Amino acid sequence: MIGVKYIIGAVLMAASFISCEESGNKTTTADENKAENEMIVDRTLRVMSYNIHHANPPAEEDKIDIAAIVKVIKAEDPDLVALQEVDFSTERSGEGNQAELIAKALDMEYYFAKAIDYDNGEYGNAILSKFPIKEGEILDLPNHPEDNTENRVVALGLIEINEDQNILFGSTHLDYKKDSKSRILQVKKLIESANERNEALILGGDFNDDPDSETIQLLDSELERTCKTCPPTIPVKNPQRAIDFIYYKHPQTKFQVKSHKVIPEEYASDHRPVFAEIDIVK
Repeated sequence: MIGVKYIIGAVLMAASFISCEESGNKTTTADENKAENEMIVDRTLRVMSYNIHHANPPAEEDKIDIAAIVKVIKAEDPDLVALQEVDFSTERSGEGNQAELIAKALDMEYYFAKAIDYDNGEYGNAILSKFPIKEGEILDLPNHPEDNTENRVVALGLIEINEDQNILFGSTHLDYKKDSKSRILQVKKLIESANERNEALILGGDFNDDPDSETIQLLDSELERTCKTCPPTIPVKNPQRAIDFIYYKHPQTKFQVKSHKVIPEEYASDHRPVFAEIDIVK
Protein backbone atom coordinates (compact mmCIF):
# COMPACT_ATOMS: atom_id res chain seq x y z
CA MET A 1 0.00 0.00 0.00
CA ILE A 2 2.84 2.34 0.85
CA GLY A 3 4.37 1.66 -2.58
CA VAL A 4 1.08 2.34 -4.33
CA LYS A 5 0.58 5.62 -2.46
CA TYR A 6 4.12 6.68 -3.29
CA ILE A 7 3.64 5.92 -6.97
CA ILE A 8 0.29 7.74 -7.13
CA GLY A 9 1.74 10.74 -5.34
CA ALA A 10 4.72 10.88 -7.67
CA VAL A 11 2.47 10.71 -10.73
CA LEU A 12 0.23 13.48 -9.41
CA MET A 13 3.22 15.71 -8.62
CA ALA A 14 4.69 15.13 -12.11
CA ALA A 15 1.34 15.87 -13.75
CA SER A 16 1.00 19.01 -11.66
CA PHE A 17 4.52 20.11 -12.66
CA ILE A 18 3.82 19.48 -16.35
CA SER A 19 0.48 21.29 -16.13
CA CYS A 20 2.10 24.31 -14.48
CA GLU A 21 4.93 24.31 -17.01
CA GLU A 22 2.48 24.17 -19.94
CA SER A 23 0.33 26.85 -18.36
CA GLY A 24 3.38 29.02 -17.89
CA ASN A 25 4.39 28.52 -21.52
CA LYS A 26 0.90 29.45 -22.72
CA THR A 27 0.90 32.59 -20.61
CA THR A 28 4.29 33.62 -21.93
CA THR A 29 3.22 32.94 -25.52
CA ALA A 30 0.03 34.90 -25.05
CA ASP A 31 1.95 37.82 -23.59
CA GLU A 32 4.41 37.72 -26.45
CA ASN A 33 1.58 37.55 -28.99
CA LYS A 34 -0.17 40.46 -27.31
CA ALA A 35 2.99 42.56 -27.42
CA GLU A 36 3.57 41.54 -31.03
CA ASN A 37 0.01 42.42 -32.03
CA GLU A 38 0.25 45.78 -30.35
CA MET A 39 3.33 46.60 -32.43
CA ILE A 40 2.36 44.96 -35.69
CA VAL A 41 0.35 47.75 -37.41
CA ASP A 42 2.54 50.64 -38.49
CA ARG A 43 -0.12 52.58 -40.40
CA THR A 44 -3.52 52.03 -42.01
CA LEU A 45 -3.94 53.28 -45.57
CA ARG A 46 -7.44 54.21 -46.71
CA VAL A 47 -7.64 53.52 -50.44
CA MET A 48 -10.35 54.19 -53.02
CA SER A 49 -10.71 53.28 -56.69
CA TYR A 50 -13.36 55.14 -58.67
CA ASN A 51 -14.29 55.21 -62.34
CA ILE A 52 -15.80 58.71 -62.41
CA HIS A 53 -17.30 58.63 -65.94
CA HIS A 54 -15.72 62.07 -66.65
CA ALA A 55 -17.85 63.45 -63.78
CA ASN A 56 -21.03 62.91 -65.80
CA PRO A 57 -23.94 61.56 -63.74
CA PRO A 58 -25.72 58.91 -65.86
CA ALA A 59 -29.10 60.42 -65.06
CA GLU A 60 -27.95 63.85 -66.34
CA GLU A 61 -26.84 63.30 -69.94
CA ASP A 62 -25.04 66.59 -70.56
CA LYS A 63 -24.13 67.56 -67.00
CA ILE A 64 -20.61 67.63 -65.56
CA ASP A 65 -20.76 67.49 -61.78
CA ILE A 66 -17.31 67.65 -60.21
CA ALA A 67 -18.85 68.55 -56.86
CA ALA A 68 -20.74 65.25 -56.78
CA ILE A 69 -17.53 63.26 -57.30
CA VAL A 70 -15.77 65.31 -54.63
CA LYS A 71 -18.62 64.67 -52.19
CA VAL A 72 -18.43 60.89 -52.68
CA ILE A 73 -14.67 60.81 -52.13
CA LYS A 74 -14.70 63.24 -49.21
CA ALA A 75 -17.28 61.16 -47.34
CA GLU A 76 -14.82 58.23 -47.13
CA ASP A 77 -11.75 60.39 -46.36
CA PRO A 78 -9.24 58.24 -48.30
CA ASP A 79 -5.48 58.69 -48.23
CA LEU A 80 -5.08 57.46 -51.81
CA VAL A 81 -7.53 57.55 -54.72
CA ALA A 82 -7.25 55.87 -58.12
CA LEU A 83 -9.44 57.63 -60.70
CA GLN A 84 -10.40 56.34 -64.14
CA GLU A 85 -12.15 58.02 -67.10
CA VAL A 86 -10.75 61.46 -66.29
CA ASP A 87 -11.07 64.35 -68.80
CA PHE A 88 -8.59 67.15 -69.35
CA SER A 89 -10.04 70.13 -71.25
CA THR A 90 -12.32 68.15 -73.54
CA GLU A 91 -15.28 69.73 -75.30
CA ARG A 92 -17.72 67.45 -73.52
CA SER A 93 -16.41 68.33 -70.05
CA GLY A 94 -15.13 71.89 -70.47
CA GLU A 95 -11.87 73.57 -69.59
CA GLY A 96 -9.61 72.26 -66.87
CA ASN A 97 -7.97 69.08 -65.64
CA GLN A 98 -10.64 67.15 -63.74
CA ALA A 99 -7.98 65.44 -61.63
CA GLU A 100 -6.62 68.82 -60.58
CA LEU A 101 -10.08 70.21 -59.83
CA ILE A 102 -10.98 67.21 -57.66
CA ALA A 103 -7.60 67.20 -55.91
CA LYS A 104 -7.79 70.90 -55.03
CA ALA A 105 -11.27 70.48 -53.59
CA LEU A 106 -9.96 67.64 -51.39
CA ASP A 107 -6.61 69.27 -50.55
CA MET A 108 -4.73 66.35 -52.10
CA GLU A 109 -1.85 66.02 -54.54
CA TYR A 110 -2.52 64.54 -57.98
CA TYR A 111 -0.91 63.03 -61.04
CA PHE A 112 -2.73 62.66 -64.37
CA ALA A 113 -1.76 60.20 -67.11
CA LYS A 114 -3.15 60.69 -70.60
CA ALA A 115 -4.28 57.51 -72.34
CA ILE A 116 -5.63 59.09 -75.53
CA ASP A 117 -6.34 62.41 -77.19
CA TYR A 118 -10.08 62.89 -77.06
CA ASP A 119 -12.60 65.54 -78.09
CA ASN A 120 -9.93 68.25 -78.52
CA GLY A 121 -8.50 67.42 -75.12
CA GLU A 122 -7.12 64.44 -73.21
CA TYR A 123 -8.61 61.41 -71.48
CA GLY A 124 -6.99 59.01 -69.02
CA ASN A 125 -6.39 58.02 -65.41
CA ALA A 126 -5.20 59.84 -62.31
CA ILE A 127 -4.05 59.29 -58.76
CA LEU A 128 -4.76 61.51 -55.75
CA SER A 129 -2.74 61.41 -52.53
CA LYS A 130 -2.71 63.00 -49.09
CA PHE A 131 0.99 62.13 -49.02
CA PRO A 132 3.63 63.74 -51.25
CA ILE A 133 3.87 62.31 -54.75
CA LYS A 134 7.64 62.24 -55.21
CA GLU A 135 7.59 61.03 -58.81
CA GLY A 136 4.94 60.38 -61.43
CA GLU A 137 5.13 58.24 -64.53
CA ILE A 138 2.92 56.87 -67.28
CA LEU A 139 3.16 53.14 -67.86
CA ASP A 140 1.90 52.33 -71.37
CA LEU A 141 -0.04 49.08 -71.70
CA PRO A 142 0.01 47.00 -74.89
CA ASN A 143 -2.87 46.24 -77.24
CA HIS A 144 -3.39 43.23 -79.43
CA PRO A 145 -3.53 44.30 -83.09
CA GLU A 146 -6.71 42.30 -83.70
CA ASP A 147 -8.64 44.33 -81.12
CA ASN A 148 -8.30 47.71 -82.89
CA THR A 149 -8.98 49.48 -79.60
CA GLU A 150 -7.98 52.48 -77.45
CA ASN A 151 -4.61 52.93 -75.81
CA ARG A 152 -4.52 52.14 -72.10
CA VAL A 153 -2.09 53.31 -69.41
CA VAL A 154 -1.32 53.26 -65.70
CA ALA A 155 -1.00 56.53 -63.81
CA LEU A 156 1.78 55.59 -61.42
CA GLY A 157 3.23 57.60 -58.55
CA LEU A 158 5.94 57.08 -55.96
CA ILE A 159 4.23 58.05 -52.72
CA GLU A 160 6.21 59.18 -49.68
CA ILE A 161 4.32 57.67 -46.74
CA ASN A 162 7.04 58.96 -44.39
CA GLU A 163 10.72 59.83 -44.65
CA ASP A 164 11.69 56.16 -44.42
CA GLN A 165 8.96 54.59 -46.51
CA ASN A 166 7.76 54.92 -50.11
CA ILE A 167 5.15 52.89 -51.97
CA LEU A 168 4.01 52.82 -55.59
CA PHE A 169 0.38 53.70 -56.17
CA GLY A 170 -1.32 53.33 -59.52
CA SER A 171 -4.60 53.71 -61.37
CA THR A 172 -5.49 51.82 -64.53
CA HIS A 173 -8.38 51.08 -66.87
CA LEU A 174 -8.05 47.94 -68.98
CA ASP A 175 -9.50 47.42 -72.46
CA TYR A 176 -13.27 47.46 -72.59
CA LYS A 177 -13.98 45.15 -75.54
CA LYS A 178 -15.71 41.80 -75.06
CA ASP A 179 -13.34 38.83 -75.23
CA SER A 180 -10.44 41.27 -75.45
CA LYS A 181 -7.02 39.82 -76.22
CA SER A 182 -5.57 43.16 -75.19
CA ARG A 183 -6.64 42.73 -71.56
CA ILE A 184 -4.47 39.63 -71.26
CA LEU A 185 -1.47 41.45 -72.70
CA GLN A 186 -2.14 44.40 -70.40
CA VAL A 187 -2.30 42.20 -67.30
CA LYS A 188 0.97 40.51 -68.28
CA LYS A 189 2.57 43.95 -68.56
CA LEU A 190 1.20 44.94 -65.14
CA ILE A 191 2.63 41.77 -63.59
CA GLU A 192 5.99 42.23 -65.31
CA SER A 193 6.21 45.83 -64.11
CA ALA A 194 5.23 44.92 -60.54
CA ASN A 195 7.86 42.16 -60.41
CA GLU A 196 10.60 44.47 -61.67
CA ARG A 197 10.17 46.94 -58.82
CA ASN A 198 11.30 46.71 -55.23
CA GLU A 199 8.68 49.04 -53.78
CA ALA A 200 5.37 47.85 -52.42
CA LEU A 201 2.54 48.46 -54.89
CA ILE A 202 -1.14 49.33 -54.53
CA LEU A 203 -3.12 49.41 -57.79
CA GLY A 204 -6.74 50.47 -58.21
CA GLY A 205 -8.66 50.22 -61.41
CA ASP A 206 -11.51 49.35 -63.69
CA PHE A 207 -10.33 45.98 -65.00
CA ASN A 208 -13.37 45.40 -67.23
CA ASP A 209 -13.58 41.72 -66.34
CA ASP A 210 -15.14 39.48 -63.71
CA PRO A 211 -13.30 37.61 -60.93
CA ASP A 212 -13.70 34.25 -62.71
CA SER A 213 -12.29 35.56 -66.01
CA GLU A 214 -8.89 34.66 -67.43
CA THR A 215 -7.87 38.31 -66.99
CA ILE A 216 -8.51 38.46 -63.26
CA GLN A 217 -7.32 34.91 -62.57
CA LEU A 218 -4.00 35.77 -64.21
CA LEU A 219 -3.67 38.94 -62.15
CA ASP A 220 -4.64 37.03 -59.00
CA SER A 221 -1.75 34.62 -59.61
CA GLU A 222 0.81 37.38 -58.95
CA LEU A 223 -0.95 40.17 -57.04
CA GLU A 224 -3.49 40.11 -54.22
CA ARG A 225 -6.98 41.58 -54.21
CA THR A 226 -8.46 43.35 -51.20
CA CYS A 227 -11.59 41.18 -51.61
CA LYS A 228 -12.05 37.48 -52.20
CA THR A 229 -15.79 37.52 -52.82
CA CYS A 230 -16.10 40.99 -54.28
CA PRO A 231 -19.37 42.95 -54.21
CA PRO A 232 -20.59 44.13 -57.65
CA THR A 233 -19.76 47.63 -58.89
CA ILE A 234 -21.80 47.99 -62.11
CA PRO A 235 -24.36 49.01 -63.17
CA VAL A 236 -24.57 51.75 -60.59
CA LYS A 237 -28.21 50.89 -59.81
CA ASN A 238 -28.78 47.26 -58.84
CA PRO A 239 -25.18 46.29 -59.66
CA GLN A 240 -24.60 42.80 -61.02
CA ARG A 241 -20.89 42.61 -61.90
CA ALA A 242 -17.66 43.19 -60.01
CA ILE A 243 -15.06 44.71 -62.36
CA ASP A 244 -13.48 47.41 -60.16
CA PHE A 245 -10.78 46.21 -57.78
CA ILE A 246 -7.86 47.20 -55.59
CA TYR A 247 -4.74 45.06 -55.85
CA TYR A 248 -1.50 45.07 -53.87
CA LYS A 249 1.95 43.51 -53.84
CA HIS A 250 4.52 43.78 -51.04
CA PRO A 251 8.02 42.53 -51.79
CA GLN A 252 9.36 44.30 -48.67
CA THR A 253 6.63 46.31 -46.97
CA LYS A 254 3.91 43.90 -45.81
CA PHE A 255 0.23 44.70 -46.29
CA GLN A 256 -2.76 43.24 -44.52
CA VAL A 257 -6.37 43.97 -45.56
CA LYS A 258 -8.42 45.39 -42.73
CA SER A 259 -11.66 46.01 -44.65
CA HIS A 260 -13.15 46.16 -48.14
CA LYS A 261 -16.45 47.57 -49.36
CA VAL A 262 -18.29 48.94 -52.35
CA ILE A 263 -19.87 52.31 -51.64
CA PRO A 264 -23.62 52.36 -52.42
CA GLU A 265 -23.52 55.59 -54.47
CA GLU A 266 -25.97 55.81 -57.37
CA TYR A 267 -25.77 59.35 -58.78
CA ALA A 268 -22.29 60.68 -59.49
CA SER A 269 -20.97 58.03 -61.92
CA ASP A 270 -21.93 54.86 -63.76
CA HIS A 271 -19.65 52.82 -61.44
CA ARG A 272 -19.78 52.41 -57.70
CA PRO A 273 -16.49 53.23 -55.97
CA VAL A 274 -14.43 50.59 -54.19
CA PHE A 275 -12.87 51.34 -50.80
CA ALA A 276 -10.38 49.36 -48.71
CA GLU A 277 -8.39 49.81 -45.53
CA ILE A 278 -4.92 48.31 -45.81
CA ASP A 279 -2.66 47.96 -42.79
CA ILE A 280 1.08 48.36 -43.24
CA VAL A 281 2.52 45.82 -40.82
CA LYS A 282 6.06 45.36 -39.53
